[in-house]
Amino acid sequence: MATLQADVVEFLMTGTRTGMLGYVAADGRPLVAPVWFVVDGDTLVFNTDAGSAKARAFARDPRVVLCVDDPHPPFSFVQIQGTVEVSEDLDEVRSVATRAGGRYMGAGRAAEYGQRNGVPGELAVRITPTKVVKAFRVAS
Repeated sequence: MATLQADVVEFLMTGTRTGMLGYVAADGRPLVAPVWFVVDGDTLVFNTDAGSAKARAFARDPRVVLCVDDPHPPFSFVQIQGTVEVSEDLDEVRSVATRAGGRYMGAGRAAEYGQRNGVPGELAVRITPTKVVKAFRVAS
């Protein structure tokens, strides 16, 4: 497991940057999907529907990559390579949904998003990093 250093956590949790999640389709094609995420200790967590292409891919192959960038000069990015574990535990699903909703939609709407997305049929997905690549201020 790779450790998320303080500068990486700060970058990942600044504002509402969306993560671009890479995973492998059933036929071997690489796919990318945007996800709302939060940092939880040395892991990243997000929600997805249990029937989604992502969830089916995780059941076949738990390896993923998440890239988060700052598209404004001087440009920065963090890439997290890792493996996922999924949980159907409703308390965990609801907790992740509430925290992500608060981050991306504001604290006033956190409970609304937790209630909407913290339901049976949703998963909590936890990425445990195996490698962290960072590049800050690449055009400075």
